[in-house]
Amino acid sequence: MQKDFSYPLNIDDLSQHEQHYHLNADAKQLKTLASILQVEAVKSFTADIYLKLSLKQHRLDIKGTVKAELELKSVVTLENFTKEYEAPFAYYFDTSATYKDIKDMEAGIFDEVPDIIEDGKIDLGDIAIEQLALVMEDYPRRDGEEFHFISEFDEETTRRANPFAVLQKLKK
Repeated sequence: MQKDFSYPLNIDDLSQHEQHYHLNADAKQLKTLASILQVEAVKSFTADIYLKLSLKQHRLDIKGTVKAELELKSVVTLENFTKEYEAPFAYYFDTSATYKDIKDMEAGIFDEVPDIIEDGKIDLGDIAIEQLALVMEDYPRRDGEEFHFISEFDEETTRRANPFAVLQKLKK
């Protein structure tokens, strides 16, 4: 858990009415986010997060949108470029569940499994960072940019270097 872009909330302090939180990273936090996300730079980072607590159902619903402008390095040309992301999300926490409860659940592959609240707290900053990281590409490149492999061998050299070429001769 990082500390520079942290917005912790104690679940016991939340009301049952829907609450809205707007997170906006300052210059120092943008540098921290660039380090966490392992990108060249984070130019902007905002999140609008809505929370709805239901004590009766032991459920905390979270939905929102994370928006960011990142400077990335292309894996094809190794040049920096800027890309904007918008990541809508929605999921929920079970306020009474433990890790053992979740482990013992018999959930199918398409069933929604709740997250666990640790020590009665959640961190909106960590949630926002996680949601952006989930939509980022592992190997970033500009739109339309493609990698074209050019062999250092001509076709004849490649055919001779092929280990199956010997078998092809035996077949004749």
